[in-house]
Amino acid sequence: MKIKKFHHVAYRCIDAKETVEWYGKYLNMDFILAIAEDEVPSTKEPDPYMHIFLDAGAGNILAFFELPTKAPMDRDRNTPTWTQHLAMEVGSIEEMMEAKARMEADGIEVVGPTEHTIFKSIYFRDPSGHRLELAVNTGTPEMMKQLDDVKWDMLNEWAATKKAPKHAAWMHDGSVATK
Repeated sequence: MKIKKFHHVAYRCIDAKETVEWYGKYLNMDFILAIAEDEVPSTKEPDPYMHIFLDAGAGNILAFFELPTKAPMDRDRNTPTWTQHLAMEVGSIEEMMEAKARMEADGIEVVGPTEHTIFKSIYFRDPSGHRLELAVNTGTPEMMKQLDDVKWDMLNEWAATKKAPKHAAWMHDGSVATK
C-alpha cells in the first residue's frame, strides 16, 4: 500500500464559523463541507460536534472540530510552542508578503519572513491559536540533491548521538552560495 494523499487533516477550533471566515479571508480557503452530529461515528460516544472542511488546494483538505461540551482547548505543555504547526506552500514571495500585509493590517502578529535556505516563510496564529506557516520554496535542484544524498546519514547519526549532524551545515554557515 502507498498513501495517495491526505484525505484531510483535522484540528480542534474554538468557533467553527469564525474559523471558516478567517481561513477564507486570510488564506483564501473555500468552505466545502460541514458535518454535525450528536454522536461520534467511530466510538458511538454521545457528543455533539461541528466538523468543518476547507479546501487547502491541490486536493488537500483542512478540517476542524468545534466541541462545545468539552473542556477548553489547550496545547501539549511539554512541547515548545514553535514545534507544532501546519506549513502551507504558496506560489511566490509576493503572495506570501501580500498575506502578511493583510494579516498585519488587521492586527495579526506575523513573524518573518524567515530564511530557511531552501524556502522562505512567515509564521502566525489562527483564531484558535494554531501556529501556521506560509512557505515559498527557493532551493535549487542542486541543493535538494545534496540534502537527499545525506538524509539517511544525518538520521542515523542523530539516532545514535542525539546531536545535530553537520552534513548540511552549508544551509546555515553562509557557504550555500558555493553549492
